[in-house]
Amino acid sequence: MDSYYRRLRDLREDHDLTQAQVAEFLHMKQPQYYRYEHGFRDIPSDVLIRLAKLYNTSVDYILGLTDNPHPYK
Repeated sequence: MDSYYRRLRDLREDHDLTQAQVAEFLHMKQPQYYRYEHGFRDIPSDVLIRLAKLYNTSVDYILGLTDNPHPYK
């Protein structure tokens, strides 16, 4: 499960986004997003879906269930 939080951070950094920018996209405050990215809070499924859309990947990739970053067709 550790890869889940690290992968979330890596995706954000790969897209040259700050936590504040991602939090704004998700309509939340930066400290709330920080808690998701550092594993202090579980990420709700609706937030995972929005993150997958933002990064053009799948929820399975974010969760570490696959190493294929491409979204499902």
